[in-house]
Amino acid sequence: MKRKKPLRGRPEKSPIRQNIVEILNYLEQGYGYQIAKIYNEIFPQVTQRSIYYHLHKGIFTKEIKVNQIEEEKGDFSWGSMVEKTYYSLGANAQPNGEERVKTYLQKQKWKKPTLQNRFTSLVDKFRRAK
Repeated sequence: MKRKKPLRGRPEKSPIRQNIVEILNYLEQGYGYQIAKIYNEIFPQVTQRSIYYHLHKGIFTKEIKVNQIEEEKGDFSWGSMVEKTYYSLGANAQPNGEERVKTYLQKQKWKKPTLQNRFTSLVDKFRRAK
């Protein structure tokens, strides 16, 4: 009987990526920083770099897909423009229905971003500037 060689590199399944899938299951879509904030509130702390790594790895494994890319204008420390990549669940995603994520998002009264919400917040920023 031949012995199988152990696989090299990182394992295909990751608890961090699975937790991101759970978050996207309830959010339906979200951008990296938003996902990282929610993740660190619910699960053990991980770096933002790790979240972005697993988002990109999830695209490769088809657990996560890029939903849309938007450019947002504003007054940021690095310039006047930011590019937000919105992610959603991919074809190979297998969410388990993590109850902690559902409870947290309900408690925070998390709203899915809509065009109306974005327009209202833009008007509010304009009014506060006067």
